[in-house]
Amino acid sequence: MAPSWMVFLLFAGCNKALENTQASTVSQKCTEDTNTFLWEITQDRPKEYAVQMYDAFGKMGSNVKGGNANRPGLLQQCRSAHGPSFSAQYCEVFLKQGTVQYFVGICVPESCGEEDVEILVLDGSLQFGQTSLIPPLPHILVNQSTQEMIMTHCLSAIAPGALDAISLFVCCVMVAIPLAATLLTAIIKWQRKREVRPSAQTSCSNTGLNLYGTMKTNGSYSSDINHDTEENSSSSPSITSRSFLYRCLQAFSIQNTSQGVLSTSSSVPGGGYSSLNGIRVLSLLWIICGHSAQFPVINNLDNYKNWRTTVESNPLHVLTISGPVFLAVDTFLLLGGLLSARSLLGSINKADDNLSPSLVANYLLRRIKRIQPLHMFVMCLTIGLISLIQWGPYWFPFIDTLMDCKTYWWANLFLISNLLPVHEICIPWSWYLSLDFQCYATTPLLVYFYRLNRGVFIVIAGGLLLMTTVAGAVVTALMHLPVFQPSTLTSEYYVLYYYVKPYTRYGPFLIGILAGIYLTTKKDPLLKHKWQAALGWIFCLSVMAAVIGLSYILKETPASPSVPHALYQGLHRPLWALAVTWIILACEDGYGGLIKNLLSLGFWVPLSNLSFACYLTHPVFIILYIGLQETPIHYTDINFMYLFFGHLVLTLVFSYVFTLLVEKPYLLLKWRGT
Repeated sequence: MAPSWMVFLLFAGCNKALENTQASTVSQKCTEDTNTFLWEITQDRPKEYAVQMYDAFGKMGSNVKGGNANRPGLLQQCRSAHGPSFSAQYCEVFLKQGTVQYFVGICVPESCGEEDVEILVLDGSLQFGQTSLIPPLPHILVNQSTQEMIMTHCLSAIAPGALDAISLFVCCVMVAIPLAATLLTAIIKWQRKREVRPSAQTSCSNTGLNLYGTMKTNGSYSSDINHDTEENSSSSPSITSRSFLYRCLQAFSIQNTSQGVLSTSSSVPGGGYSSLNGIRVLSLLWIICGHSAQFPVINNLDNYKNWRTTVESNPLHVLTISGPVFLAVDTFLLLGGLLSARSLLGSINKADDNLSPSLVANYLLRRIKRIQPLHMFVMCLTIGLISLIQWGPYWFPFIDTLMDCKTYWWANLFLISNLLPVHEICIPWSWYLSLDFQCYATTPLLVYFYRLNRGVFIVIAGGLLLMTTVAGAVVTALMHLPVFQPSTLTSEYYVLYYYVKPYTRYGPFLIGILAGIYLTTKKDPLLKHKWQAALGWIFCLSVMAAVIGLSYILKETPASPSVPHALYQGLHRPLWALAVTWIILACEDGYGGLIKNLLSLGFWVPLSNLSFACYLTHPVFIILYIGLQETPIHYTDINFMYLFFGHLVLTLVFSYVFTLLVEKPYLLLKWRGT
């Protein structure tokens, strides 16, 4: 998602002019330690700790006009300084001069709290001789020479709390269970290999060593007690218990969870739709590329204005602006709707054409089982990382948002996080899972109306599509929202009221449901002539080009209600979904040509199997990288390309591990009725 919410959080606050204030006083200990430091640096031969503290203060660099206004200083050097009766701590002072907002890293005694630091800055006490240690930007670079304080923040270690300990414990348990199952499976397999005589095998079976079944030659298990369990479960609780233990062992052991993950055969349940793997992976890469480029833009580029000039004005950089604003997410919603309709219709066929409440309940429970284990694992891992890692100066925009996990974790558990104000969402990128499940829950109702009466179904589906389109247009007009990447404080409403809400984002999922119903129930191909296919491809590619191109034309935030902006905002996501739907239909009907060959490559299948884990984990690595930086990042295409591939490789490696240990075991674990 677009990171404007982070900018909003970073600079939301009251401005204070840097002038003398008598309202508050600095604590005595802070005053003494600060005076000791300031006196020491004026000596002919200052002590080493004072030199380190002075050197750790942020200094103005070059290219301020290009966006290099932040002065991070040297965090680790500051923390390594120890005075005669105090140690140093690193703080950030967030300032504003005219339209330029920036922060300065300062090194002060640890006896000074944030309020003390604020007063020291406002009083102008931090002086080296007659020169301020936090000098304003020169008037030749900034029209306004008066500094205004936004806030101060000291980077102190976060003391682990009960929730941190619980979160880390949950992560350890979720990883330990499959590892233990894997070890037990390996031991049983080793024991079975030693049993070379039939008599020995019989003896082991009689003594209970065959609890989990007989090992097949391909490495999987077949239970010798399944048949008895099915017939005598009511009269033999011990057998039922053993069967459950057996199913758990199978589901959680890596010997089973690793099967098929890296396979190049179709990953779509039931086969078919081979183009979906390529579409899913390319959309995922688009999102990762966009996040890799956009997250550093928040406040740790030393040439932000150069980035904005280059990227936001050239459609060739559509990948690094991601969409713009993540059209790939709408592709995911489309695929989700298509597969949800197909899955439900398949379940109805297996249930003798009966759409019962129990079938709907199982359908929704399967979805929860599909997404929640890994979702909860990543949430707990994120909470734990906050308390374990010593972050750098660029961590601040993320920390308050991720700290919201300690208050609003329940919204992720119940999949309603997108209904909260965006600055309160735990692991903010998880808003998509809540939106996806809310849309997913509407599929049974639409399928019910489809089976009840086709005319009623068309009216309801058309009405819903019209409502979500009008909602997007009306919200955009009333709140003067941009349609491009929001990057200013005037566009925080874009995320708060438009970007994450189901009433504005339901269109692509609904189109996916319609496509899924059509593909599942169709008897004849939609396309019968090549000219139809050619016309469809021309229309599809034209729509995609128009959706991307018009966003660059309408990229400026309107100052008043704008009809073009409103129409674009309401229509561009459904139109994008329709264009992708055409690609899927054309590939299924044999008119995909080179594009179908590309999207159906076996190369995409294992990546598609890892796509859910990749989506959840890749922002963690990007945030870790940014949060541990002590110096700004310089934007060039080659630098950001390397960042993208670095994040991608780490994401793939860890996503494979998380898929085996966390995601897939719960997919393989079967309860009765699921």
